[in-house]
This record gives sequence, C-alpha cells and structure tokens, in this order.
Amino acid sequence: MLIEVPGHAVIGVRADNPGPLTLSGTNSWIVGRDPAWLIDPGPVLEAHLGALAAELERRSGLGGIALTHDHLDHSEAAPVLSERFGGAPVAGARGAVDVVLAPGGRFGPLEALAIPGHAPDHFAFVADGVGFTGDAVLGEGSVFIGSEPGALAAYLDGLIALKARGLELICPGHGPLVHDPAARIEEYLAHRAEREARLLAAIAAGRRSVDELLDGAWGDVPAALRPVAAITLAAHLDKLAGEGRLPAGVERPPTGPAET
Repeated sequence: MLIEVPGHAVIGVRADNPGPLTLSGTNSWIVGRDPAWLIDPGPVLEAHLGALAAELERRSGLGGIALTHDHLDHSEAAPVLSERFGGAPVAGARGAVDVVLAPGGRFGPLEALAIPGHAPDHFAFVADGVGFTGDAVLGEGSVFIGSEPGALAAYLDGLIALKARGLELICPGHGPLVHDPAARIEEYLAHRAEREARLLAAIAAGRRSVDELLDGAWGDVPAALRPVAAITLAAHLDKLAGEGRLPAGVERPPTGPAET
C-alpha cells in the first residue's frame, strides 16, 4: 500500500504485516530522488520489496538506507535492498551497519535525533520539516517502553526535543500520517503522565505484585498485550526508583527486550 505525502518529496510503502504491535503494518518511507533515501525498509515480504524497488527505480536509485532501530519489522529487508541496489550503505545505531548514527549527525538529507526508550538504539530522522519517527511516535495508539535502565526518562526527554523542532508532519513507523505533530507529542507526554499517576495510586493503595500493579495501571490493556505492558511497567518503576519515589517491597517484572 502506497501512502501519499502531499507537498513533500516523500512517499510511504506499508508492508502487509499487520498485528497487535505492528497495527496495520510497518511503514517504509522513501525521501527525495536522484538518488532517493529509504527509512525502515521493513520485513522481507516479496510484495513489499517489489513495491519499494519499483519506487526507488522511479526515483533514480537508492542513496542509502536509514534504520530508526533494529527491530526486525523495521530492519529485516535492509541487507536485501542494499544488495539489490549495488551495496547502498545502511545507517543505524548498532549491529551490521555501514554508518553508525550519532545524535545530530546526517545521513544524506536526514538529520538523526536520538529518541531511545522503545529501543536503546532508537533514532528519529528529520528532513525539510518532516519527522520520521519509527516507533517513538505512532499514527495511532501508544508505544511500549523498554526495560533498560533510564529508558523512560530518556524517551520523555526525546519527545520534548522532538516537539521543539516544530515539525510540519510526522511519518510514523506504524499507522497514518500525523498532521499535528505538536498535539500528538503532547498526547504522548500526557499518556505517560497518566500511566504514572495510575501506578502511584496503585502503589499508594498497597499494591505490590506485578499483577496487582498491572491491574491498577494497565487494566485497560488487552490480555494479549499484557506481557508488553509489563515491560513498560518495568520502565515506569525504574523511573520512580531513580527519582526516589519507589517504596520498598514493590515487585519488578522479569522482562527482556521485545523485538517488534
């Protein structure tokens, strides 16, 4: 599925990989022409690869591939498309990449902004007033925050820095275009504050186990996403502990990194 971006030299191609975490599918974004630059090539699905290759050929080739993060639904197709286009360089924050991203660095027309939280290697990209936000800001719903130490605090700082850029438009990793970036980012900040308030209320009521805290603060989350909510719970507890606001005896979730 093609996603038109009026007024910008950008087009999106949505992969047919819908799911609870990928929503309607992963969005890949092609920026510019002569050559074009590809953000998040997505999964290895033949129809998706064909659509990306056709659009890149229409735009006179591929200058490089930029990864917002290395979760497979965003990055799996990178080596395939790189090879198809003569070894086009791949930029990311870790793993088998040709260019290692740094905050404020540039890759072709793209400026890299670090927004860890969903993943420790997560970046967003900005070009001509458009933000390509991967899983940091979605077109619908909210994102899970990883359980790495400091993940939530870093994520909130990243959102504030992104809002300060005064973007015209957000092209997210999943979901539709975001036409009011400032309002959407404010929604995300408010959502995290609300979750924290619910969690503090649950703790104040004497809840201490993971299940009790999830019931109190994430009771609206579908059962299928409860393990993901537990990862975000760990991030919130880490933030409270770092601020000296977590009482003794609160159970921490046994979590590992999610890879979507």
